[in-house]
Amino acid sequence: MRRTSGRTEPRLAGVAGALLGSLLAGGCAAMPDSGGVTRIEQSKSSAEKNLQVRVFPVEPAKGAKPQELLTGFLDALTADDSYGTARKYLTSAAAARWNAEAGVKVLGGKPSQADVSVTDADTDVSIPVSGQLVAEVDERHSYRIKPTTQQLQFNFSFVREKGEEWRINELPDGLILNEVNFRNSYRQVDRFFYAAPDPSAPTATAATNQDVLIADPVYLRRRINPLGSAADALVSGPSSWLEPVVRSAFPAGAKVESVTVDDNHTGHVGVTGVDLGSATACRQMATQLLYTLADQGTGQVDKLELKGQHGGLGCLATRSDEPAIGPGALAGQMATRQFYQREDNGVLYETRAADDVSDPVRGPLGRPQQSGRRLGAIAVARDGERAAAISGDGHQLYTVPFAENTAAGAMPQPVLTTTARPGAKVEDGLTSPTWDGRGDLFVVDRDPQGPRVLMVRDKTVVDVPVAKLDGRSVQGIKVSSDGVRVALLLKEGKDGKEQKLWLGLLVHGGTKEAPTARITGLQEANPAFQEVASVSWAEADQLLVLGKEKDKLQQLHYISTDGSPNSDARLQSGGELVTVAASEARVSGGSGSTPLVPPVLALQGAGGKPYRLVNNQWRELGGLLFGVSSFIYPG
Repeated sequence: MRRTSGRTEPRLAGVAGALLGSLLAGGCAAMPDSGGVTRIEQSKSSAEKNLQVRVFPVEPAKGAKPQELLTGFLDALTADDSYGTARKYLTSAAAARWNAEAGVKVLGGKPSQADVSVTDADTDVSIPVSGQLVAEVDERHSYRIKPTTQQLQFNFSFVREKGEEWRINELPDGLILNEVNFRNSYRQVDRFFYAAPDPSAPTATAATNQDVLIADPVYLRRRINPLGSAADALVSGPSSWLEPVVRSAFPAGAKVESVTVDDNHTGHVGVTGVDLGSATACRQMATQLLYTLADQGTGQVDKLELKGQHGGLGCLATRSDEPAIGPGALAGQMATRQFYQREDNGVLYETRAADDVSDPVRGPLGRPQQSGRRLGAIAVARDGERAAAISGDGHQLYTVPFAENTAAGAMPQPVLTTTARPGAKVEDGLTSPTWDGRGDLFVVDRDPQGPRVLMVRDKTVVDVPVAKLDGRSVQGIKVSSDGVRVALLLKEGKDGKEQKLWLGLLVHGGTKEAPTARITGLQEANPAFQEVASVSWAEADQLLVLGKEKDKLQQLHYISTDGSPNSDARLQSGGELVTVAASEARVSGGSGSTPLVPPVLALQGAGGKPYRLVNNQWRELGGLLFGVSSFIYPG
């Protein structure tokens, strides 16, 4: 899978491949104790998805019967051409009508054909084709896993042209492919759009309204014009799902005229239907193209020259220009710092990965609470200078700076207090605090009489309605650094025990004085997950999920924001992990070097041992004489 970024780091899946590859070769990456993360291995399905076999089309044989033609046509859909050979299986009228770009039906296995007998006297015949639909790619190239397996039937009609050769006369638009052929023929690509401005931001130039690019994953033909198809997909606009929270600098009607890359890794893109007279608009369009094309083709694109029709007036964008707008830029350099919370007294520590030295943070969170009651969940802000903390009883939310104060280390006043109902449990209170990269804090209130999601901006608390929950309840939330996408853990099922992962969009509105926010566009991330214990944003376009599929052990998965799984490898674990964490941020390794990826963090058992994945091995955080309740990155 792909990864493009303003800081030129490789995609997490690529990092995972490199990170995990030596583990595959070495056999395992074991924790010191039994249970926990035990090994890393590549599944059979992952291997099949990476076949990438070159398929050459075969034309219909002379005198072929309808059954043979149908098999040949379906095979031709996987070939590395522009469907020219596939159209030879159709009548001239059907070839003109058939829209191959109408989307892809991805089946769980090989399409099944009905056995239909044909005599020499027949001049027309129909053959139904069936299969189990597991995913779809729509006309905007967006991939969606189907929540439940659906049996589909497609009808193909044949006629004998001029009394001689059989040809397909009626057929469904789009493609029908099984999963293996789909992964072999298609690749996942990120196109990039700007986060929509927040009308409630304090000022038009505030950090809360900073332009930042957001990845919109799509699936495109793997070997057919990869640069041109990626550029076309970008200019055509975002996916239907992401559209409400992003904007594009390209106007409606814009078209890509040409795409080339020279030996200096400079991309040259010509466009029509676009006014390049505005330097700002031109640079914004060029930057979108730069990030979209950065890792496509045989080499990276380091610069992007955008030109008008026939090479007219244009502009140049480079990786060094305005790096703060790159995908994941709002995660911040400080978001690579690692923290953990003691199980016995709730004190928050910061640890240096290089030498495992840990020190309590400055301020009230670095000392046991005077009341003697330990704090609950803590979330460190992405700037690394403050944290949100929930009280032990789950009814107060604090925002606490990492600095000494004049009140003898006392906690500040809570920014949010909820009602403590008679007989209420801690599990009914506040949980899952999380920060975006713009300084907004989100938290879940699990009050059985009024569950809700809340946003805290400075001292203003905003109710965040969640659209179309359909009886589900929010149990956890993780906001991406860009502040417009959320991962939600939703409780569902007849007994309320199933906890599944859903993705949604965070839409900001209102005014500076009265901000609003709402979560919409809910879609299940991967229906195969029966129970999700923990989720963390691990890239600008990818999440790390600790989840369990039906009749399988709990595992660590990397999944894209369109719900599709990482096709390279997966971390496998036993049932003793309770939480995992990753970071969207990347650490600069110096001029021209690949930025460093912060290690995956894992906690084994409640009050158990914290681990890092370092140098391809799980390494326990050393020197601890006490249990840990959480091991976290900022965010």
